[in-house]
Amino acid sequence: MPGAEKLDFVSTPIGADRRGSFFARHVSGSFRSVLGGSLEILWRRPLRILQCSAIGTIIGILPGAGADIAAWVSFGYSKQRSKTPELYGRGSLEGVADAGAANNAALAGAWIPALVFGIPGDSITAIVLGIMTMKNLTPGPEIFERQGVLIWGLYFVFILANLALLPAGWLAIRAGAQLIRVPRHTLIPIIVMFCVIGAYAIGGSYFDVALMLAMGLLGFALERAQIPVGPVVLGIILGGPLEERFVQGITASRGSLAVFVSRPLAALLGVVALIVWLLPAITALHERRRSVAGLSRP
Repeated sequence: MPGAEKLDFVSTPIGADRRGSFFARHVSGSFRSVLGGSLEILWRRPLRILQCSAIGTIIGILPGAGADIAAWVSFGYSKQRSKTPELYGRGSLEGVADAGAANNAALAGAWIPALVFGIPGDSITAIVLGIMTMKNLTPGPEIFERQGVLIWGLYFVFILANLALLPAGWLAIRAGAQLIRVPRHTLIPIIVMFCVIGAYAIGGSYFDVALMLAMGLLGFALERAQIPVGPVVLGIILGGPLEERFVQGITASRGSLAVFVSRPLAALLGVVALIVWLLPAITALHERRRSVAGLSRP
């Protein structure tokens, strides 16, 4: 199918994901209010922020996973643990904070496989590894021994970049706050125009544009039915690599499914995945039994 290789990263999330409106609803023109609001959330929910940051770091370490997947997974985890899950997707600051914590942690975690093993964790580290190769630098364990000055330089640049994000983010939020004053009948066509341009610009294919519009309609229908869009986006992003690895494993084992649980670590991960998969159904069944038992009491 033409354009199928772009299903994972461009057209589908552009069409289905409308979570970007979270940020436009809660911007402020004051640096104190912006920073103070972030610190307030951090002060009220330090454990949850640390949990989502850990999720983002672990996902960021996985090669090719990326910050988007970390943000979606963290958003879903935060929604399950929240006392007000009905606000998620409708302007919940907790959802924004937790997804943002995982997003930032994943960006940092992506550097671990890049520097230690020479495996890019995301598109940014892939570009950096390409530049390092052009400069005759070989990423891997030896770079810490032979190019220690370079590694310390990278650490220093990371610190400067995070400090530079404070004023840059403040300016971006102040500029974004002006979008709230734009009438909706003017703003929405502009957003749709940029979505169409972005979907077409990647591959120059009208199929991508049609796909983006179709996924937009699907996302709208899912939200109207109160079905979360996140799992759909994650399924499309991870579906291709999962199918590829599955075919590789089946081919190597000559059709035997035992290859996926033949090693202790693989078996452990399989059990954990099965538990995570069945846990929501078991919890829902338990809650239903409790509610039925409560209604049957005189």
